[in-house]
This record gives sequence, C-alpha cells and structure tokens, in this order.
Amino acid sequence: MTFKMIKWKKLAIGIFSVASTLAYSQQTVTLKQAIEFALQNKADALKSRLDITNADAKILEAKAGALPKVTGNANITYNPIIQEIALGGQTFKMGQPWVAVAGVQLQQALFNQQVFIGLKAAKSTKEFYQLNANLTEEQIIERVSNAYFQVFTAQEQKNTLESSYSSTEKVRNVIKSLYDNGLSKKIDLDRTNVNLTNIETNIKQSNNGITQAENALKFYMGMPIETKIQLVQEDMAVTPHLLDETVNTDERTEVKVLLKNKELLEYQKKATIANYYPTVNLTANYNWQGLGEKFPLTNGSSKGVMWSDYSAIGLGINIPIFNGFATKAKVQQNQIDIDKLEIDIKDTKLGLDQAYQNAKAQIENSLATLESQKANVKLAEDVLADTKSNYQYGLATLTDLLDAENSLVQAKNNYTTAILDYKIAEVQYYKSKGELKNYLK
Repeated sequence: MTFKMIKWKKLAIGIFSVASTLAYSQQTVTLKQAIEFALQNKADALKSRLDITNADAKILEAKAGALPKVTGNANITYNPIIQEIALGGQTFKMGQPWVAVAGVQLQQALFNQQVFIGLKAAKSTKEFYQLNANLTEEQIIERVSNAYFQVFTAQEQKNTLESSYSSTEKVRNVIKSLYDNGLSKKIDLDRTNVNLTNIETNIKQSNNGITQAENALKFYMGMPIETKIQLVQEDMAVTPHLLDETVNTDERTEVKVLLKNKELLEYQKKATIANYYPTVNLTANYNWQGLGEKFPLTNGSSKGVMWSDYSAIGLGINIPIFNGFATKAKVQQNQIDIDKLEIDIKDTKLGLDQAYQNAKAQIENSLATLESQKANVKLAEDVLADTKSNYQYGLATLTDLLDAENSLVQAKNNYTTAILDYKIAEVQYYKSKGELKNYLK
C-alpha cells in the first residue's frame, strides 16, 4: 500500500469516526466545524474532487495521442481453391493452401497539431475543475453559514417567547391573587390565561421552526438528519468591518472560472484551425509468414512449409486541400462562443460590483438598525416594568400591560432579526470580496 493510499485511508477513517460520533450523541458544533464537515461530506464537494481526479485521466488520454502505438496481429488462412493463371502455355497456382502470418506494428505521430493542442487543453481542463471545486466550496460555505445563522434566529425567537411566557405567567399569578381577594375582575384573569395559551402555542410552533432550520443546516452540511447538534452562541457576535469603496472582481472565483473557460474555448478554436495543417505519421512493421501445403503451425520447412520474415517502414503525410469551407465555418462558430463568453464575463463583473455595493450598504444599514433596536429593547423593558408597577397600583389597565408585553416581544424579535440581517449581509460581503474562507480561520 502506497503512502498516498494510507493517507487517504486514515482520512476516511477519521471522517467516519467523527460522523459516527456526531450521529449518536449531541455535539457542540461551531460554524467553522460545520463548514469543515460540509466540505468533507457534502455531495457537491465530493463530486468536484472527483472531477479533478477525472481531469488527470483526461490528461493521460491526451498524452496517448503523442505516444507511439504498438499492436500485435496474428492470423491463419486456408485456401481450399487456389486461383490459377496461364503463362506461355503453362498454368501456375497463385498461392498456397495454408498461409500463417504473425507480426507487430508501430505507429507514431510525428506532427499532429491537434494532438499537441489537446494536451495543453487537457492541462487547462484540470485547472478549470480545480477552480470549479473552489467555487463549489465557496457556495457550500455560503449555504452552511446562512443556515447556521437561521438556526440561531429561530432559537432566539423561541427564547424571547419563553421569556414573555415567564413574565406573563408572573402577571397572571398576581392577577389571580388579586382576584382571589376580590381586588380584580375575572375577565382580567381570563384574558391573561388566553394570552398565556397563545404564547405557549407560539412556542410550540417555534420548536417546529427550530427543527426545520436545524434539518436544513444538517442537509447543507451533508450530515445525517437524526444527528443531534448544539450551536455556539459566540458565532453570532457582531464584528464591524472596515469597508472598502470598491472591490477587485478579477480575484473572484466566478470570474476566474469564466476566464479559464474562455481559455478552453480558445484551445478549441486552435484545434479546429489545426485541421488546416498537414499530419505526419511514421509506421513500421515486422511480420513472420508461413506458406505451404500443410498446416503451418505444426509443420516446418522440411515438410513443405516455407517460413520467412519481412518488414516495412513508411512515412505518411496527409495534406488537407479543400473540405467545402467546413473548417472555416467551424472556426467562426468557435469565435462566436468566445465572444459570447466575453459578454458573460463583463456582465458577471458588473453583477459582482453590484453585489459588493449592496452588501456594503446592507452592513452599514444593519449596524445602524442594530443600535436602534438595541435601544428600543431597553426602552420596551423599562416601559413594561413601569406598566407592571402601575397596574399593581391600579394606575394602568390590563390592556396597557399586555400591550407593553407584546411591544417588548416585538422589540426583541426585531433586534434578533437585525442581527440575522447583519450576519447574512456579512456572508454576502465576504462573498463579494472572495473571502468566504475567512469563516475557516
């Protein structure tokens, strides 16, 4: 077993062990770990690596056109009726009843422009698949990151509801105590219980939302859905970024993939133009032949079978002269494909510039929204505290209290949504700069 095989075997065992451990016990998974797991297990990543391996095979196939080809052949023929000719009043047989031939032939392309271009194109094809694998990894990172943040949002919304339930339950207990002592109306107690039931229903619905968000995350990770995971709160931290005015789109993987695709199209055009060039081939063969009245494989020259060898070496030149302008038409088609791709490259760069400016604006807007929503939560908490106190002293109605509670829930949800908006904008910001792999640092 080679060192490379041992290395891949250990890696496979390691991945299987991690997957097995995660499948049967709840694990704390950071965003970095979630992305790393996806890059090792998601089908898209696995297939992109297979494409790179397949490109190596294509390079070998292209090399075969420049290497000599050696073939062996053997055949035996029996002629039951032999043709005769007449010369000078005599007849002669044209051959022998038995003919056996065995030999070997060598063919070597000495000059074939298509073969040489194909070899260069095969190497570029591998580079294309490597770039495509990088693009696939970036897409996986984007999907996993967004799904990871979505889970946190669902969890935070549930926490807000549970906090609201606990607060409302305390209010209900106070109202019940007042009602038991004849100091409150039954309708106030009933309204509070209805509100508690509604909050409890929303909590159950949020549990379903969390499950769906977690399942989506595990799907994007390539992880078994039954695996129990616990995410890390620190990954939702908001970190301000120094925002550049512009971005260099030439460094984006999407552009590099298109440029490499253009290079392949140019090779295709050159391969078509190569049809104008002549081809030169060398052929050589060596054969051993047996002729006679008897079966040659079991009889030698002493029994009427003549054995002899012969050889030939040839140089062939194929010069294209006219094919009805087919090559010219094909070259024009190749050039049109290149021109269309040039348009795609320009349009892609324009779209990437737009995406960067949008992401930058969204980050700036999200930071401002976060500050205002954070202050709004604090204000809503103060209003609720004052309203609770006033209600106990009969200075506020139950409607005022429930409205204050709902306002706090809304403020907290808005703050959670603002954090999610910022983290998603951060993903798009990294993507627009080609820096999604920052999440792996």
